[in-house]
Amino acid sequence: MNSKRRETYLVLIYCFVMALLPASHGQSTEDSQARALLVELVLGDDDSRASTLEELANHGDPIIATFVAGWRGGQVLRDGDDTVLLKIGEQYTDLLTGVATQANPENLKVNRPSRKLRKTLKRMVDLIDLSSPDLGKRIQSAQKLGLSQNPEYLPDLKARAALQTDAKVKRAFNEAVWISELSNGTEAEKLEAIKALGSLKSFPARDFIERCVSAETEPTAELKQASQQALQKIDSHRALIDVIGTLFRGLSLGSVLLLVAYGLAITFGQMGVINMAHGEFIAVGGYTAYMVQNWFGSTYGEGSPLYGYYFLVAIPLAFLAAAVVGAALERGLIRFLYTRPLESLLATWGISMILQQSFRLYFGAANVSVSSPPWLAGSLSVGDFSMSNSRVALIVCVLFVVIGTRLLLTKTHWGLHVRATMQNRQMASCLGVPSGRVNMITFAFGSGLAGLAGAFLSQIGNVGPSMGQTYIVDSFMVVVVGGVGNLLGAAISSMGIGMVDQGLQPILGPVMGKITVLLMIILFLQVKPGGLFPARSRSLDD
Repeated sequence: MNSKRRETYLVLIYCFVMALLPASHGQSTEDSQARALLVELVLGDDDSRASTLEELANHGDPIIATFVAGWRGGQVLRDGDDTVLLKIGEQYTDLLTGVATQANPENLKVNRPSRKLRKTLKRMVDLIDLSSPDLGKRIQSAQKLGLSQNPEYLPDLKARAALQTDAKVKRAFNEAVWISELSNGTEAEKLEAIKALGSLKSFPARDFIERCVSAETEPTAELKQASQQALQKIDSHRALIDVIGTLFRGLSLGSVLLLVAYGLAITFGQMGVINMAHGEFIAVGGYTAYMVQNWFGSTYGEGSPLYGYYFLVAIPLAFLAAAVVGAALERGLIRFLYTRPLESLLATWGISMILQQSFRLYFGAANVSVSSPPWLAGSLSVGDFSMSNSRVALIVCVLFVVIGTRLLLTKTHWGLHVRATMQNRQMASCLGVPSGRVNMITFAFGSGLAGLAGAFLSQIGNVGPSMGQTYIVDSFMVVVVGGVGNLLGAAISSMGIGMVDQGLQPILGPVMGKITVLLMIILFLQVKPGGLFPARSRSLDD
């Protein structure tokens, strides 16, 4: 490689690394302007402070709230005539520059605002987030002030609403203005606010609309009609959101069941092994995620940017850890029980209890918590519907697992050997298929999928020794309803069971909803004992 090309690569690498580094912690222009105005506020007189407060009201810098709290608490001091210091703890900071500095306490003079100025500052702090550069804070502040229906905030909300350019922020500001006008507006403004909130299908406004109409001594017919139409629109929209939410929760539960049951569909459906320890492989994956999180926390610190990527490392490690345990179990026990299903059930049940007790001895009997990385925390909002990021990630992962497993079983030599071995183990061995190794890899793969499920379940709930027992019965139902050994049937049945379960629980309650689902499965199996896709075989024993 010549020197010119080497220099080009070095420049590209440098640019890439610099792009990944966090932004500089130096003062922004907004911060510098806010600090200068705060210094003017401290050093100025009553006449100049009025204009300074007006300018500060248009800044949303967090330093303003910190300064106001310090000023009211006697933490703002003057060092001479022109220097203003802010004391935070035992540290002095130059208010103008934001740089820590040394000061002689004997030369400092505490500066306190007047009572009238303190009242003005409190109101300014209440409104400060309306100008925050963080759009989320701006929306939360507008919603909070609007729901308070305080008439003092209404002029500011109206003025700031006209300045918003982001559609989502503007919607929040307008909604806040209209809710406030329900209590503080004229009759015409209340009527227009009700119509606007109805068109907006505002959930928070529903109770305020009812309260607005009931507060009127003799509400007009137009006001009654507008409120009825608005409430109808809001209720219809809420019903639609509830349906979408039920479908999403059903899809989420179905994804959990599918991820848990896919490994069982391979070990039970295609290998004929009733593995009662399948739930413990889920716990292996969950505890692997917990250990990876702890290692990242102790190595890099929980505040480090690298700590947020621990889950990307935990996902493959959870798969590998469960796969290794599964391979060891297959080599040490399962391979002797392929033709003895009852013995395999009892043996794996014993292994299940041994693994659970091992988890209790090593990690403790109490559940442990696995925190979500920043990119998985929070939720994704689409209109008024909100979806948990962790559940969205689970659904995406399940989609990849289904596609990947399908390709492995149909497009690879290993998949061909698996299908041949599962159809007739003796014949496959006679034709040169290494059935022993295929059995081990297949069992390890099914166990690894359970570990993968455990890693994702750690983001939804706590990790404990018996976490897998919650899903083991449901996963067996998924396999049986879908058709023993049929992966497509497992996918369809898991989604169907998840949808029906989540659809019935709001109506019948969690317990009766679960019981109803079990009864429906029993009735279905009475009609189709082989499941959705019954297994077909050319064996003469059938």
